[in-house]
Amino acid sequence: MANFYNDNEDLKFHLNHPLMKRIIELRERNYSDYEKYDYAPKNYEDAIDSYEKVMELAGEICADVIAPNAEQNDLQGHSIENDHLKYNPYAAEDYEALRKASCWGMTMERKYGGLNFGNVPYIMVGEMVSRGDGGFANFWGLQDCAETLAEFASDELKAEYLPKACNGATLSMVLTEPDAGSDLQSVQLKARQDENGQWYLNGVKRFITNGDADIQLVLARSEEGTTDGRGLSLFVYDKDKNCEVVRRVENKLGIHGSPTCEMVYKDAPARLVGDRKMGLIKYVMSLMYGARLGVGGQSVGIAEAAYREAYKYAQEREQFKKPIIKFPAVYQLLGNMNAKVKGMRSLLYETARFVDMSKILQEIQKERTLTPEERKELKYYKKMADAYTPLLKLFSSEWCNQITYDSLQIHGGSGFMKDFPIERMVRDARITTIYEGTSQLQVVASIKAVTTGVFAEKMAEYDAVLADAANLAAQKAKLLAMTEDYKKAVELATAPKDQDYLDFQARALVEMAGNIIISYLLLTDSLRDAKFLPVANNFLQLAYADNKQRFEYVANGKPEDLEGYRL
Repeated sequence: MANFYNDNEDLKFHLNHPLMKRIIELRERNYSDYEKYDYAPKNYEDAIDSYEKVMELAGEICADVIAPNAEQNDLQGHSIENDHLKYNPYAAEDYEALRKASCWGMTMERKYGGLNFGNVPYIMVGEMVSRGDGGFANFWGLQDCAETLAEFASDELKAEYLPKACNGATLSMVLTEPDAGSDLQSVQLKARQDENGQWYLNGVKRFITNGDADIQLVLARSEEGTTDGRGLSLFVYDKDKNCEVVRRVENKLGIHGSPTCEMVYKDAPARLVGDRKMGLIKYVMSLMYGARLGVGGQSVGIAEAAYREAYKYAQEREQFKKPIIKFPAVYQLLGNMNAKVKGMRSLLYETARFVDMSKILQEIQKERTLTPEERKELKYYKKMADAYTPLLKLFSSEWCNQITYDSLQIHGGSGFMKDFPIERMVRDARITTIYEGTSQLQVVASIKAVTTGVFAEKMAEYDAVLADAANLAAQKAKLLAMTEDYKKAVELATAPKDQDYLDFQARALVEMAGNIIISYLLLTDSLRDAKFLPVANNFLQLAYADNKQRFEYVANGKPEDLEGYRL
């Protein structure tokens, strides 16, 4: 049987990263669950064995159920029946297969029925699901709703809803409105409280992924007379109350495998999550880690599938009496695609490890006083997670689009037809640069790490790791030259003390930083497995040329240039 975990050696490589031992030991609280649950690990080796067994099971489902269903899931979409969402049978089969395999609630504590896994294996399954069907992957990513309840809800709400989530209850995060997309502080859906303390929701939400879910987290305006984010609270609504209707299932360009709904709440009884007024400024903002990681995993999965389709087609398709993979123009394109997929993946799991360390230490901090070393770790990993999550979202989604387009190009006219999966993948990829924060917003989120020196600090750390690698002298020299150009570009962009000008140059600076960081990651990977070295060399050549171009753009710019762009 096919298996998306066993046929991709990179996944096992990243699952066995050296930092995973520290992550697992912290998450398992030194394996304190071993005596309480028969499936809890007794040590690190046991935990990794459990991770790999789940990865293999999920990899089999992704290959044998989700991927074969992807075409029909895309073609059929979803419908409305009696004012509620009706899944097509293919999506329903995918969901049930993962539920039976106990994959839902992977990151939840065992007392709620979860596996107590960290972000790395969870995102890894998300990557495999996305490789099978980029649209259906949105179902998987909505488990972040359970994470939000676990982090901020009362013990009563957690005891009620988290076991349901672990048992496969569907989930949705209900944020966006017709006039509140990226600007969530403009949300107007009303939450009113009666004399008995019961909250009720009234209003319209739009572009809600899996909107008619069993468990819905709804952002609503709880404070009368407010107009900004300080008047918003987060609520949990149970579909069983039957006080909301699905007015429309959107007809989208892609990701037909997951339904996107317009919903109306009419005196829908709901319960407050956490504290009033914290809905946006604390709870939804905390979701950004998970959202960016989720789209990162989705982007890598779609790109992996697109690359494989291109490679397969190039081997089979003959022109001028030989397979087109023999032509330099084609194998150069394939080589570049492969380098970017592996670079995306290295950035994805580096970021997931940073998020894991940050979140675990924050959880432990609620239980006991952290040691001085742990406090230092928390500060460091929180800083890295803040910097890397938007960088990941930017690079992975942009490259996902580029790789799927390049794959279609290799397919030629055939790829433009619905006879080949790449046509669907191109459509599914397009949304990744838009939802959960557009690429432009990811640049805004990333520029702080540029101007405060966080990225430069991390580059120096990576360089130190390569210090004794004599075989990488040429690559290190090139990276140091790229780093000097990057630092000079930052100086040039910040020197005028003009915020608009800095914002104008921000994307060039952030992308220069990302190219350097991914180059370092691939070279560092090559220290553990030499197979990454040719890929790292290929990527470094691309990154070096790209950064030279961006440096010249920044170096030759000046604030007055902005007048030519203002309309």
